[in-house]
Amino acid sequence: MKLIADVAIVLVALLHLYFLVLEMFWWTKPMGRRVFGLSAEFALASKALAANQGLYNGFLAAGLLWGLIDGLAAFKLFFLGCVIVAGVFGAITVNRRILYVQSLPAVLALVLVLSS
Repeated sequence: MKLIADVAIVLVALLHLYFLVLEMFWWTKPMGRRVFGLSAEFALASKALAANQGLYNGFLAAGLLWGLIDGLAAFKLFFLGCVIVAGVFGAITVNRRILYVQSLPAVLALVLVLSS
């Protein structure tokens, strides 16, 4: 069960690394604008904010990977909790889809960590 939990954490971390790339590097590119449904003007105007948000997603991924490397359940639980809270906040303030894309995988990983 621990292996399955760790694989789930890796998947959540990879998802957040993908968010980092989308927000820091592809925000104004066609793919980034398509994923987030942005006009070229809005993407350009909000580029710095998106890059900041992408950096935070990178920190979440780094924290999850740190928990895997150290093997400390407390780190895994803390960073999964951060991902869940960020996803819930994003769902409330931006788009409900964030709940399913960000929080749900983290909730599943959290349940797996707790049951391993």
